[in-house]
Amino acid sequence: MLSSKKKYIVNGNSGIKAQIQFADQKQEFNKRPTKIGRRSLSRSISQSSTDSYSSAASYTDSSDDETSPRDKQQKNSKGSSDFCVKNIKQAEFGRREIEIAEQEMPALMALRKRAQGEKPLAGAKIVGCTHITAQTAVLMETLGALGAQCRWAACNIYSTLNEVAAALAESGFPVFAWKGESEDDFWWCIDRCVNVEGWQPNMILDDGGDLTHWIYKKYPNMFKKIKGIVEESVTGVHRLYQLSKAGKLCVPAMNVNDSVTKQKFDNLYCCRESILDGLKRTTDMMFGGKQVVVCGYGEVGKGCCAALKAMGSIVYVTEIDPICALQACMDGFRLVKLNEVIRQVDIVITCTGNKNVVTREHLDRMKNSCIVCNMGHSNTEIDVASLRTPELTWERVRSQVDHVIWPDGKRIVLLAEGRLLNLSCSTVPTFVLSITATTQALALIELYNAPEGRYKQDVYLLPKKMDEYVASLHLPTFDAHLTELTDEQAKYLGLNKNGPFKPNYYRY
Repeated sequence: MLSSKKKYIVNGNSGIKAQIQFADQKQEFNKRPTKIGRRSLSRSISQSSTDSYSSAASYTDSSDDETSPRDKQQKNSKGSSDFCVKNIKQAEFGRREIEIAEQEMPALMALRKRAQGEKPLAGAKIVGCTHITAQTAVLMETLGALGAQCRWAACNIYSTLNEVAAALAESGFPVFAWKGESEDDFWWCIDRCVNVEGWQPNMILDDGGDLTHWIYKKYPNMFKKIKGIVEESVTGVHRLYQLSKAGKLCVPAMNVNDSVTKQKFDNLYCCRESILDGLKRTTDMMFGGKQVVVCGYGEVGKGCCAALKAMGSIVYVTEIDPICALQACMDGFRLVKLNEVIRQVDIVITCTGNKNVVTREHLDRMKNSCIVCNMGHSNTEIDVASLRTPELTWERVRSQVDHVIWPDGKRIVLLAEGRLLNLSCSTVPTFVLSITATTQALALIELYNAPEGRYKQDVYLLPKKMDEYVASLHLPTFDAHLTELTDEQAKYLGLNKNGPFKPNYYRY
C-alpha cells in the first residue's frame, strides 16, 4: 500500500474563553482552527473519514467519501431530514449490526421487556453524547421503548460506526455523527442536538463531559428544566466534581463511572480483551517478548497489564497512587518512572485520565518504531499537539495509524492520534457494554422519576441495590445460580435477604 507523506504546518489558534474553566480543557475546549477550513482540517489531520482500509473501520461507501455530511441533503424513508450521518443508505447494514448486538445484551433487552408497559421515561427528553456503536444503539432504542425522546451526538470523532448511525437515523432518531469528524464538526453536531426549536432536553447522558460543558457554555438557561446528568467517564466525572466543588453544578448528577458494574466490568474486563484487539488490528504485531509500559494501574490499567502479561509481554507500570502501585507490585509488575524505561520499551499505553502523561520529551527519546496509544477517555494524555511541527513528517499508513518521522529517520507509530484506542481502532465486547448500558438506563430512570428533594445539586453514586440488580440480570446468561441466605444467616449478618449485600464503603 502506497502511503503519502505530508508535513504539518503550525497555524495560529484562536481560543474561545469558556464560562466554566476545567483543569484539562486546554486541548479539548479552547483550541479552534482559524486558518484551516472545515473540510481541509478533516482531511489534513484526521483523514479517517476517507480511510476504510482497516478491518476495524466502519462500512463506507467510497463513492461519496469526498463530501462532508454537513454538505449533503439526506432524508430517511419517512421523509425526515433531522439528522446528519455519513450515508443514510447504509441503514440496512447497520440494522443487522444492531440486531447482532441485541443477542449479547440480555439485561438491556430484559429491561426493555419488563419496563416497556410502564414507560418510566415517558416525557423524558434525553440529549446524549456517547460513542455511537451498535451497543449504544441498543441503549438508545431501549430508552425510546421506555418512553423517552432522544437526540444524539458522538463523544469521539473516530468511534462512530457510520452504518449504525444511519440505521438510527432511518428509525427516526435525530443522530448527528460520523466517523472522522473534524473538531469543528464535533461541536457543530453537539449544537445541533441541543439547539432545536420547539424541543428542549430535560435529561443529559454524557460520556466525557463535552455535552455538559457545551450547554453550560452556550445555553445555561436550559438547566432550569434539566432534571439530571448521567456521566460515565473518568474525565466527565472529574469535571462534574469540579463544578460541584465550585458551587456551579446546577442539577443532580449520577456518577456511573464509579459504580461497581462500570468499574469492575467495563473498565477491567472490557479493556483486558479490547487492548489486544486494538493493537493487533492496527499493527499486526506479536506480543510475546515485547517490552510494554502501562501508565496507570486503575481498573483499565489492570485489564491491559493482565492481557499483555498473559501474551508473554514484559510489562512495566507507572503510578502516582501508592495503593495502586503496591497492587501492581503484588501482581508481579515492575513499578518504574516513565523516564527510566522510555528508551527501551516497544509499546507505551496511557490510561490515567490525566493530561501530558507522555510529553514531547518522552516522544523524542523513544526507540525507533515504538508504538504509542491511549486507553483513557480523553485525548490529552499524549501530547500529540507537540508533534505537529514543521520538522516532523506524518505518514498515514492505514486508518488510525500514523508514522511520525524525525529528521534522523526515527519514527514512532501513533494510534488514533492519541484518542481512545479500542473504540477508535477495533471493537469492544458487547456483553460487557450491556452491563454499562443497563446501569446508564437505570440511572436515567432513577434521576428522572426521583421526587423533588431526593437529590440535591451534587454528584451521586448509584445506589448499591441498583448495582446488584444490574449484575443479577446478567447471571442467567451463564446459567448461574445464586445461593440464598436463610433467615438465621440474614439475621446474623444484619442483612435483608434480598440485598443490598454489601455496605457502600465495601471495596469489591
